[in-house]
Amino acid sequence: MPEKDDEEEEKISEESQTEEKELLLPQDELLSAGIHIGTKIKTKDMEPFIYRVRPDGLFVLDLNKTDERIRIAAKFLARFEPSKIAVVAARLYAREPVNKFCKTVGCISIIGRFIPGMLTNPLYPNRIEPDVIVVSDPRADSQAVEEASRLGIPVVALCSTDNNFSNIDLVIPTNNKGRKALAVIYWLLARQVLRERGEIPPDGDINFSIEDFEVKITEKT
Repeated sequence: MPEKDDEEEEKISEESQTEEKELLLPQDELLSAGIHIGTKIKTKDMEPFIYRVRPDGLFVLDLNKTDERIRIAAKFLARFEPSKIAVVAARLYAREPVNKFCKTVGCISIIGRFIPGMLTNPLYPNRIEPDVIVVSDPRADSQAVEEASRLGIPVVALCSTDNNFSNIDLVIPTNNKGRKALAVIYWLLARQVLRERGEIPPDGDINFSIEDFEVKITEKT
């Protein structure tokens, strides 16, 4: 019975979020990936990006605002040298999307635990000096956010309804915990960055598919 309720909710959401503006990906694909599904917690920071709350208590994100922020973030990231962009992913489901994003865009991936001092300790042998940081979840990737803030490095963050914006410079509102949602967001961002750089046409696609960006369900959490 809950599954039927969820399906009905998604249909309502699909109809109500329809807008004349063309999205980077068809709305039904975004909905199928659960891009818009937040948590049962809503922070004040995230209020402007929330479309409504479902009867089951989950907050729903506005797909149009997510689309808009992907475009803004891509335009911003395209200004940096690829080797000066670092993308962080502590959560399992974000790791493969980040790996593929970095292969596509040519930037640095930091997968798994973020070693304290990776940005701030000049004696750390694997220290990096990026000009911008992208984090998959400000809470899970808090060490990276904190160190970037100390150094004045701008931070782009994927934020769900339960995230705060402390030390975050640019927010992309999205489901940042779902396996498919993370794959779609990073795929869209990668494609848009290459479009902004002029490396592919304005309507061009990248070599990887969304499925390539997705963590395989055989991997254990």
